[in-house]
Amino acid sequence: MITPYKPIRPLPNFIFMSRWLQAPLYVGLIVAQAVYVYRFMIELWHLVAAADTIAEAQIMLIVLGLIDVVMIANLLIMVIVGGYETFVSRLALEGHPDQPEWLSHVNAGVLKVKLATAIVGISSIHLLKTFINAAALDDKTLMWQTLIHLTFVLSALAIAMTERLTHSPHPAH
Repeated sequence: MITPYKPIRPLPNFIFMSRWLQAPLYVGLIVAQAVYVYRFMIELWHLVAAADTIAEAQIMLIVLGLIDVVMIANLLIMVIVGGYETFVSRLALEGHPDQPEWLSHVNAGVLKVKLATAIVGISSIHLLKTFINAAALDDKTLMWQTLIHLTFVLSALAIAMTERLTHSPHPAH
């Protein structure tokens, strides 16, 4: 049963309306995404222009850099769309053919898990680039980047496990 809307008292209404202060932050992230699109196009142009003159390993590093930009753009989309939907206002996309599948069940916990796994993916790309270029780096750099990546992996696992434990249905007694 749907309950009728009751007017909110002034202070709670003011507090509730303050969520709109986040809207410019999401617009700023959209601008940041446009910067990443610009950066992607420049790197892609450099790759195409130099394809005949650079080594395969260098092509692989550039392509990994492009993948990295795409993954960061995906992360931005998750934060922009999921954050706006969760914390500011509904996007009213029900029935839209392009509505992301995950958006229908997004909440702050799901968003945290998705962000953590996206960060692990981005870190994986960076670590792969490091290993491809390992001959030019010292062992200490390789060790620290690997430890940082493992920290991201463990953090993502901890966030996912915490989310699962706090939102798992309790069995009936």
